[in-house]
Amino acid sequence: MPTQPDDDSQRDGRQDSHRPVRHETADERADRNMAELLQELRVVQTGVQIVFAFLLGVAFTNRFPELDDFQRITYVVTLLLTVVSSALLATPVAVHRVLFHQGVKRRIVNLSGRLAEAGLVFLALSLNGAVLLLMDVVLSRTSAIVITAVSCAMFAGLWFGLPRVLRRH
Repeated sequence: MPTQPDDDSQRDGRQDSHRPVRHETADERADRNMAELLQELRVVQTGVQIVFAFLLGVAFTNRFPELDDFQRITYVVTLLLTVVSSALLATPVAVHRVLFHQGVKRRIVNLSGRLAEAGLVFLALSLNGAVLLLMDVVLSRTSAIVITAVSCAMFAGLWFGLPRVLRRH
């Protein structure tokens, strides 16, 4: 049985000297990667559910009719971004369920990884939409835009920039 290094430790052809090579088959690695991905999705899906619940509740508050057009549009766009995020983050589970035992686990893992990344982009956008809406209501439009820009930069750096920097080193 051929063994291959962990795909996380040897992406660019260089072996990471800080981690031992995993001795697992491609199928074993796909199984492990799928299990890890599903666990990550469970964690992040909780965040989506919290944002979605918050947004659903907002529409039923006494203050909702007082929102101006910008705030209503921000609300609707943020709600829809959250729905898209939820769909993207749940799709790997559905794909895995439907294709379970079909011998395509590596394809499922690759597709699911891309779906999870897209779901995180939409989750970051929906979280920042919620920040924009709340800060606009609580502070001012200018403050809301500045705070949301900083929040967007934070998400971009932590969720997307940092992993890519770490991958290179």
